[in-house]
This record gives sequence, C-alpha cells and structure tokens, in this order.
Amino acid sequence: MTRSTRPAPDAIVAAETARTRHVLPVFAGLLVAMLLGSLDQTIFSTALPTIVGELGGVNRMLWVTTAYLVASTITMPIYGKLGDLMGRKSLFVGALTIFLVGSVIGGLAQDMTWLVIARAVQGIGGGGLMILAQAIIADVVPVRERPRYMGLMGAVFGLSAVVGPLLGGWFTESAHWRWAFWINIPLGIAAIALAAVFLKLPRHDGKVRFDLWGVVTMAIAVTSIILIASWGGTEYKWDSPTITWLIVSAGVFSALFVVAEYKAAEPIIPLALFRSRNFVIATVAGLFIGIAMFGAIAYLPTYLQMVTGVNATASGLMLLPMIGGLMVGAVTTGQLAAKTGRYKWMPMASMVGLGVGLWLLSTLTVDTPQWLLLSYLFVLGLGVGLGIQILVLVVQNSFPDSQVGTATASNNFFREIGGSLGGAIVGALFSSRLTDLLAQRMPTGTGNTGDLNSLTPAAVRGLPDAIRDTIVGAYNDALTPVFATLIPMVLAGFILVVFIKETPLRATIETAEPGGDTAEKARAAV
Repeated sequence: MTRSTRPAPDAIVAAETARTRHVLPVFAGLLVAMLLGSLDQTIFSTALPTIVGELGGVNRMLWVTTAYLVASTITMPIYGKLGDLMGRKSLFVGALTIFLVGSVIGGLAQDMTWLVIARAVQGIGGGGLMILAQAIIADVVPVRERPRYMGLMGAVFGLSAVVGPLLGGWFTESAHWRWAFWINIPLGIAAIALAAVFLKLPRHDGKVRFDLWGVVTMAIAVTSIILIASWGGTEYKWDSPTITWLIVSAGVFSALFVVAEYKAAEPIIPLALFRSRNFVIATVAGLFIGIAMFGAIAYLPTYLQMVTGVNATASGLMLLPMIGGLMVGAVTTGQLAAKTGRYKWMPMASMVGLGVGLWLLSTLTVDTPQWLLLSYLFVLGLGVGLGIQILVLVVQNSFPDSQVGTATASNNFFREIGGSLGGAIVGALFSSRLTDLLAQRMPTGTGNTGDLNSLTPAAVRGLPDAIRDTIVGAYNDALTPVFATLIPMVLAGFILVVFIKETPLRATIETAEPGGDTAEKARAAV
C-alpha cells in the first residue's frame, strides 16, 4: 500500500515566498522591457515636426513611426516561435541589445535616412520585448498566479499609449528630441542586468527549422496592411493606384502566408492554433479591442485641441483618465482572476464597458463640460482594461507552456493589426465627414475651406467667432458619430466572448513537448 506524502504547510509557504522573492526582480526587468517596446510606438508622434525641421525630410516623416511599427509587428511571431524552440532568455537579452543599438543609431542620426534605419532596428528589437516579456511570465509563474502580473503588464501597455506622446513633446521642448533615444540606454541596461542575474530559464537543444517562406509572405502582407492604414486618406487617396496595389498585395500575400504555414514544418503562426475555440475567440476579441482603443486614441487629442481649445500637452494629459480606467480594470481583473480562478465574465464586462464608453463619446457636444468628457474617457479605458490582458491569459491557458510563446505572439500580432486598422478606419470616416461638413457649413466668401492641413488649433483660435464656431462644430459632429459606428463591432465581440470556455487555470508550470516532437526538460520556476 502506497502512501502519498504532501509537503507541510510551512514548507509550501516558505517555497512560495522564496519563489515570489525571485520573481519580483525578473518581473521588474520585464516591465521595463515592455515599457520600452510599447513606448517607442508613440513617443515620436509629438516630436516629428521638430525632427524633420532639423534633419530635413518632410517627405519621409511618416516613416519614422511606420518603420518601427512594421518591424515590430513582423518580428512578434518570429520571437514567439523561436522562444518556444530555443528558450527565451538569450532571445530576450538579444532583443534588448538590438533595441539599444537602434537607440544609439537614432541618438547619433544626422539625417532622415539614418533616423528611419534607427527606428527599423529599434522595431526589430521592440517586437521581441513585448512578446517575450509576456511569454517569460509563463515560464516562471503558473497560470493561476499569472493574472496579477499580467494585469500590471496591461496597465503598462496602456500607459505608454499616452505617456509616449507626452514624453516626446517634453523632451523636444525642454531638452532635445534625441533624449527620446538616449533615455532608453540606462533603462535597457538595467533590464539586461536584471535578466542576466535573476532570470533562470531552461535552454532547448532541439533543431530549429526556420519558416523562411512564412516570414517572407507575412512580412509583405503586414507591410502592405500597415502602409494602407498609414497612407490611406492621408498620403494617398483611398482609390489611388498606390493604395489599390497595396490592398491587392495584402490579400495575395496573406493567402500565400496561409499556404506557407500549412506546408511548414515549424510554422511561425501554426494553423493548428485556430482549432482552439478559446484562441480564436480571444484573438478576434483582442483585435476588436485594438480597433476601439487605438481608433479612439488616434483622434481624441486633435478633437480635444479643436473643440475645448487646450494645447497639445494639455490634450495629452486629458487622456490620463482613460489610462486610469485601463489600469484600474487591468489590475483589478488580474487580482480577481488569480484569487478566484474565474475569468469568463471579464471579457464580457470589457465589451460592455467599451460599448458604453463609445456610446458616451458619441453623445459629446461642443458644450459638454470637461469633467463629464473626462469621465467618459475613464469608462472607455475601464472597458479596455477589463479585457486587454485577460484575453492573453485565456490564450495562454489554452495551450501547454511549451507553446505559450507562439500562442501569445500570434494573439498580440493580430491585436497590433487591429490597432493599425482602428486608426485607419476612424481616420477615414472622420476625414470624410469633416470635409463634407465644412463644405456645407462654412459661410460663403471665407475663401478655400477644403484645405484641412491649414486647420491647426492655433489658427482656428485666431479666426472670427462665426468661422471658429463653424469649424469647432464640424469637428465635433464629424468625430462623435464615428464612435457610434464602432458599437456594432463591440456588440459582436460581446456575443463572441460569451462562448469562451472557462477552463480551470493551471496551478503548476507544465512540462510539455516543444514543437510537438522533442521532450522538454522540466521548467524551473525561477
């Protein structure tokens, strides 16, 4: 007769305390890395006018942001797959190093060509920072305890969306825009040191079979999609040959990518992932959240400057209630999921919060008090926060730990695509409505009102009252209905997440088979 032995309660508590003590410095390094990767998506948005004026290159201004976004989005699934096959510690340190090299190139750049190169190099590293940070948590913390850590990661991700433009503007006005690069150096070195000392992860000795055709076809498809989102309606008209060619390219190479993944021995985004109901639901829901979040953030600062009359810095600060709501939602759901193990209601509540927030924003008028507007932004942010990281947790809990990098990267990949499309969708609808409303409402004899590029906030404030009121009213009436058009998408998201299957969160770190054929050594917690 065999008697099972169980550790004494004191031993369990001691082991748990020791593991937590080792996880905290690792987690600090992961937060810094994730902050660096997400912050650099937006930090140059407010500094671009000064940068292009100093370096000379208005015609390549858009590439300062686009180069980073394209490179980071393409590399996300690559890092996720390689992390599962090779182990994540060396990749994480390598991604940080690449990011720092890009920062040094940017800090020393003397022309726009080198600046764009620097941003692309940063993006190659930055794509790994966000993905590997989330995947490493899966290496060191069981799923049941993971929500409290991932909630903080979600808060950092949301915070960077607003802090990035604020920091970029502050560096440009108070010091120099190059500090947007130099600030990365001490933070990156600190993250590397924490990883080198405290991060203990297994190395995998299996043979890596690189999915070359998958990477090539994905890169072309992603580049086409992001350029459509960045150029459509701004650099080129939506019906221009350039945008038409990009749409065809995106469609063709997306199809070729699916074929490549079907045939690949080690696909970077395995089609088998889509056999999981929870993965499909969580990924589509995350894409919807990306569209709503980044679609709102993209044009709210312009709206605030035009309608409320605040300056650029103040408009950025006015988005802080939205980030506050996001942080409250992400941290609260993380703590509750870890404590109770119940999480299905959270993405449902997220969609409700998003829908209510979008509806409230659609009711804004030029006379809406600022405190009420800020409360609406808090509700929208709360909706985002309730689901942004829980959906990643749903994905991670649907696969063995040996596949968590690939699954997490794939989920984030589609959310990034959603964020790009969100800005494009809202921008296209907003610009079209604004042009029509200005043409209809502007008093006769006021000159050419069709040039939207001339409608800066400062210029509008200096116009006669009748013209200024017309433009402000047009901005309000052009943007607020766009928020309402996103509500059916959120409603579809709510119906979708109802079908998430709430499986118990694993309380241990699993031993699994990476790549499906080679036994992996047991993962050490830390």
